[in-house]
Amino acid sequence: MSNLSTRINDDVKLAMKAKDKPRLGVLRLITAAIKQREVDERITLDDDQVLAVLEKMIKQRKDSIEQYEKAGRDELARQEAFEIGIIQEYLPEQLSDAEIDALIAEAISSSGAASMKDMGKVMGMLKPKLAGRADMGQVSQIIKKQLSE
Repeated sequence: MSNLSTRINDDVKLAMKAKDKPRLGVLRLITAAIKQREVDERITLDDDQVLAVLEKMIKQRKDSIEQYEKAGRDELARQEAFEIGIIQEYLPEQLSDAEIDALIAEAISSSGAASMKDMGKVMGMLKPKLAGRADMGQVSQIIKKQLSE
C-alpha cells in the first residue's frame, strides 16, 4: 500500500472518531475511487497512480461546479468546492504560475519545439515534473499559446 493510501485510510479513521461526517464522506469517496481502480486493473496503486486518481476527481468536480453554477444550483456547487478542498490536501504543494512558466520555457527550448506539432514532446517532458502540482489543462493552454506565437 502506498504512503498516500495509508495516509488517507488513517484520516478516515480520524474523521470517524471525530464524528466529522462531511469530511468522512469525501474521504470515503476517495478510498472508493482508489479501490475501484485497483479492482478494475487488478493492481495495488502506488503514490503516482493515487495522485492521478485524485487529480481526476478534482477535474470532475470542477466540471460539476461549472454545470451547477450554470443551472443556478449554488448549494451543489458549494458541496463540490468543499470536496475539492479536502481532495487537494493530499496533493503535493502546487507550483506558482512563474514556476510553471519557467518549466514550460525550459521544456520548449530543450525539446526544440517550434510549432503545435511538437506539443506532444513538450507535454511528455512536463507531465512527470508537474504531476499533481499543476492543472495540466492550464499547462496545455499555456503551451499552445507559446507555440502558436
